[in-house]
Amino acid sequence: MHVGIIGAGAGACATAYVLSNTTDAEITLLEKSGGVCGRAATRRRDEITYDYGANYVKSKDKRVTELLTEQLDTSGLGEITDPIWVFDNDGETAPGRESGPKRLTYEQGLTQIGKRLLAETDATVHRRTRIVSLAKSDTGWTATDAERTDWGPFDLLVVTPPAPQTTTLLENTDWESETRAELISLIDGVDYRTIWTAVLGYQFQLDRPYYGLVNPGKDHEIGWISREECKPGHVPDGQSVLIVQANHEWSQRRYDDDPAANVRALAEMTAEIIDDQRLTEPAWTDHQGWRYALPEGGAPMGLLRSAEYDGLYFTGDWVAGEGRIHAALANGLETAERMVRTYW
Repeated sequence: MHVGIIGAGAGACATAYVLSNTTDAEITLLEKSGGVCGRAATRRRDEITYDYGANYVKSKDKRVTELLTEQLDTSGLGEITDPIWVFDNDGETAPGRESGPKRLTYEQGLTQIGKRLLAETDATVHRRTRIVSLAKSDTGWTATDAERTDWGPFDLLVVTPPAPQTTTLLENTDWESETRAELISLIDGVDYRTIWTAVLGYQFQLDRPYYGLVNPGKDHEIGWISREECKPGHVPDGQSVLIVQANHEWSQRRYDDDPAANVRALAEMTAEIIDDQRLTEPAWTDHQGWRYALPEGGAPMGLLRSAEYDGLYFTGDWVAGEGRIHAALANGLETAERMVRTYW
């Protein structure tokens, strides 16, 4: 049986991991970017490693925690022990909650999650392959990419892109289904938060009692600031790297503005919050816009499940209804197990 997976984010990699280790399925992942693991994204600069999308994995789901700490390669797996503080609309900081789930990280970066899951499979990954349409026929599912190359046929198809992109894909799908229109409408109703991220590098090390700062009231133009030097193996001694994420409204308003101007504005606000004017002049910078960063809910599972009668599955954080890596991983594991119970 041939299984096609559109996307290679955390949920997709978890699905491939289960299928490869419990069935004899041939598995093909079609990923539009050059990497794997979606928003669990990592870049490197000289001796510096930084996660510019998701920040860490919460040990909130027991099964996912066991997967990362016991079943997969654990080299370089560590924990962020410094606390997370809060700040308000005026930029005033204060200690946050001291207890909570562990915050897991990797010396090599969070993209290791996808790489290590796929390393335990026989799956084939085709990168830089953007799927633009689908078709269902008597022979199975076919996926067509932007270069008009057809992939498949697949006996089963798993669709994992963010809900808005999944909506567009289903609108361009040749599939005789009584529920297709309703399914598209419901998936299209999943709202997302947009996040524009600045990465700020400094040739000095900050002395602060926290790893991260979060704005719980969502009333400041910055929603999150974190220090990559608090992650084991990420930043050499004597340097600092800040991940600064703007809030949804600011990110939407300035998403297509000049990146240098956006970085400058976020650096100035960061300097005010952390109370260190040196932060207005980073030694180097990077940036990334995440138009579909965090889902604000999910589509009704009943209707999503109805597509499974035609061999079409959906997985990801928007299916789980929570924009967190552990939620995407758990959903990917559960989706694959449901496929195994039905077809093997």
